[in-house]
Amino acid sequence: MTLEMWFTLGILAFAVLFFVSEWLRVDVVALIVVVALMVTGLLSPQEAIAGFANPVVLTIAALFIIGGGILQTGLAGAIGRRMLRIAGNHPIRLMIMIMASVALLSAFMSDTGTVAVLLPAVVALAASAQIGPSRLLIPLSYGALLGGAATLIGTPPNLIVSDLLRQNGYQPFRFFDYTPVGLILIGIGILFMVLVGRRLLPDRAPVQEVQRVETLSDLVHRYQLPNNLFRLRVRASSSLIGKTIAESALGKDYHVNIIELRRQPGASPLLGLAEGFLVWRAGRARGVKPSIETTFQADDVILVQGEPANAIHLAASWDLGMQPAEAADDQALLNQEVGLAEVLLPQESRLIGKTLVDLHFGRTYRLTVLDIRRPGHDVKLDLKTTVLHFGDTLLVQGAWENILALKKSMRDFVVIGEPERKLSETKQSRAPLAALILIGMLVAMVGEFVSLTTASMAGALLMILSGCVTIDEAYGFIDWKSIVLVAGMLPMSTALENVGLVSLASGQLAASLGTLGPVWVLAGLFLVTSLFTQVLSNTATAVLLAPLALATAQNLGVQPQAFLMAVAIAASMAFASPVASPVNTLVMAAGNYRFSDYMKVGLPLIAILTVLVVLVLPLFWPF
Repeated sequence: MTLEMWFTLGILAFAVLFFVSEWLRVDVVALIVVVALMVTGLLSPQEAIAGFANPVVLTIAALFIIGGGILQTGLAGAIGRRMLRIAGNHPIRLMIMIMASVALLSAFMSDTGTVAVLLPAVVALAASAQIGPSRLLIPLSYGALLGGAATLIGTPPNLIVSDLLRQNGYQPFRFFDYTPVGLILIGIGILFMVLVGRRLLPDRAPVQEVQRVETLSDLVHRYQLPNNLFRLRVRASSSLIGKTIAESALGKDYHVNIIELRRQPGASPLLGLAEGFLVWRAGRARGVKPSIETTFQADDVILVQGEPANAIHLAASWDLGMQPAEAADDQALLNQEVGLAEVLLPQESRLIGKTLVDLHFGRTYRLTVLDIRRPGHDVKLDLKTTVLHFGDTLLVQGAWENILALKKSMRDFVVIGEPERKLSETKQSRAPLAALILIGMLVAMVGEFVSLTTASMAGALLMILSGCVTIDEAYGFIDWKSIVLVAGMLPMSTALENVGLVSLASGQLAASLGTLGPVWVLAGLFLVTSLFTQVLSNTATAVLLAPLALATAQNLGVQPQAFLMAVAIAASMAFASPVASPVNTLVMAAGNYRFSDYMKVGLPLIAILTVLVVLVLPLFWPF
């Protein structure tokens, strides 16, 4: 071991430690790795930043945009829901169709996006079939992971190992090279879940906090919002007159949400020009969503949402008249302009560890949080002081456009209740265009008329030019954390090769298992990759282990394709932990799962697929 080897191994150990512990965000860790490689002189600046210009990185970014266009136009949801309707209410048929549907979609777009789109529909189907969602949601996430292994663009590890072949003078994997093995994996995965997995799945009733419905009227009823609405009239003697909403601090001091402010025509100048015009145009008392600069006037009617005791305290403190909300007041929560949605905080959300006040949530996202619910907690959580945790569900209310904007930041939010006003007609009308662009891109990739990067970037550009996504939406759909992670960790693999660590490790692997034959080495690589992907992202796992697989094949004097494909497939086998993949995280709260549920079902599946891959891969890719 040379000094350079020890330095490189230390940087790698640092990266793995922080990836597993999540003390720092993974993209920050990747940037630290890049800087460390330059500072120590292990790589030149050109080599250290080469990952940011790598074709794989550009391809992944473009595919995020294409997947966003498919989601934004409603194409993915329409395909998925239509397939699910075929299954009816029979539990086994339902499980089979769920896994087949999500596998098909995730073969061509983001696993996370696919699961987020189908999650509400699957929960609703579980309710109509009178079975617990815990019987269907792990199959949903597993189907997405298996589908990602079925095509070249299904998941980033597939692209990474293919590009590694190209860089080393081998023929890269083509679009459907993954498909034969991928289809076998999907078939065996479905068969396992039907025969064995469903007996291991918990039959657990959903907790109260879990999203169970799709319609917003049911959502309003479940959160008991009509019972929490109150009208407060500003009396002429109230000291609230002349104060702005910001100055009064009603929400902060009294723990209520101001839903709407109603003012008679002719008394609206201080609402602001745009708000005043809405009131004047209505010709009667009209509710508007006030801003923090809105000034209260006599006879204003404030529609607030909160606990009765808090509303009473507010009315008494400011000399306000109080009365229960009327039936028509529910329209302030749900209409063509404003609505409700439930949002789940995934494992890597930037909101975790902060309060809504810390985040300035209302000002940042232009939405009001009406409630926070946490799996396993029956006590009502305070909106101002509660520190947000992974798995928390926020009930948000506000303009539809602001609710839909949350769907573009899947790193921070997952909108698990489809908004009632779905996507606009303009976006829906572009679904055929999105389908044509996707088909055109796939034809270009399969026919190899242009490079993979060219086809994906052209497809992304067409999605923008056709209006399937705007340029701002396109930036929002790109998971920049994943992009930085890939770009930052690719130089790490270069450093491992340059200092000889890859050769050293591959030599040890070849010496220990190579005497038993390449099949045993293949099995060892698959198991090691499967273990790593339970604690690291599939992308980081592939970046670190793909060079080892290539070097090991070269040491053994065999063709490397089977070894590299084993690494790519194993990187998608993130079945045994709720934090191994975002799709497992998404279904955890909705299925009321525990950590042990994933291990109970996932470990036997990994063992079966290991044997299957070791037997099948050499048939398609002989040594």
